[in-house]
Amino acid sequence: MSATATTNLYYEDIELGAQFESAPHSVTPADIAAFADVTRDHHPLHLDEGYARSRGFPAVIAHGLYGLSLMEGLKSELKLYEETSIASLGWDAVRFKAPVVAGDSLRVRFRFVEKRPTRNPDRGIVVEALDLINQRDEVVTEARHVSLILTRHAED
Repeated sequence: MSATATTNLYYEDIELGAQFESAPHSVTPADIAAFADVTRDHHPLHLDEGYARSRGFPAVIAHGLYGLSLMEGLKSELKLYEETSIASLGWDAVRFKAPVVAGDSLRVRFRFVEKRPTRNPDRGIVVEALDLINQRDEVVTEARHVSLILTRHAED
């Protein structure tokens, strides 16, 4: 069950177990090439379809970190913390479970699994469990993300 998207969730609004899902994004060879340029990782698996096919893939594959970055971008499009996010505190338990291939249509599904207050009453920590899912409903990347967000106390 997916919760109805709400803009600007504060720490107090986070309900453990609430689940959200993004709209899909179709990955193109140009997306993969642009990521290669930004990151300076020009391995032929990401840019040369013939090479990728020689390694058993149907087309060029995206960098694992492209998938992780896309997870954050798709989640950001939901605008859950548009004005309440302070910082990303990190990613844990990242696993690249299957390749992301040019032509895949990917969406992110995540749920809130943990939250805890900080010493600063204006801030709280939220942990999300995320899956990046392709058009065949296969999880291609999974991870946990830790965010620092505002509390309602900060707005007083």
